[in-house]
Amino acid sequence: MREEGADIIDIGGESTRPGATPVWEGEEAERVVPVIEALQSEAIPLSIDTRHSFVMEKATEAGAHIINDVTALTYDPESLAVAEACDAPLILMHSQGEPKTMQDNPAYKNTLLDVYDYLADRISVCAEAGIDKSRLILDPGIGFGKRMVQDNLALINGLPLFHTLGCPLLFGASRKSFIGAITGEEDASRRLPGSLAAAIKATELGAQIVRVHDVAETRQALMMVQAFRDAAIMDAAL
Repeated sequence: MREEGADIIDIGGESTRPGATPVWEGEEAERVVPVIEALQSEAIPLSIDTRHSFVMEKATEAGAHIINDVTALTYDPESLAVAEACDAPLILMHSQGEPKTMQDNPAYKNTLLDVYDYLADRISVCAEAGIDKSRLILDPGIGFGKRMVQDNLALINGLPLFHTLGCPLLFGASRKSFIGAITGEEDASRRLPGSLAAAIKATELGAQIVRVHDVAETRQALMMVQAFRDAAIMDAAL
């Protein structure tokens, strides 16, 4: 992934995809810590994808540089204290419900505003816990407790609103089920075209980080997007 152009490697020991069953935090740590230790020589930032404070602590001690919590530090009551005690950037993601049941019946009054308010509240909670806002990265949580098409598309089209929160945005839609719902492609591994379209749309709307499976293909697509943007700026300056 690094050779294909990845800037960050995200490492997780517990699946949080819809329908996934929980993993004991001790087992989760046993899965990820050796990987983090083994990758220290690769000279690339490592992100630990976990909702457990114990795993956050062990992973950052092993050399993880970023904490990525799909529950925005709400699942484990000790997470805020562990996050505050280290200097790692924190990715706060919106999700609704538990992974095993989150797609059973997600509901929102206004998807975009509900997710916005949630993330704004988590920023405030982090500030009260002593976590500087400069450490925070926000993720609207595409596919995590969202109605398959309408909620995910509303969040993607509404990404510019999240910039008003004053934090970088991470966007993760790679191979997700809503792409299959729209295109009819049931095989997740065959959703590259839809994944690229979503990544391009998100970056055009200002997302600074995209989380992907297909690194080389996505990087090439985004390099083209950047080239078009740079050329337009240069043309406008002439």
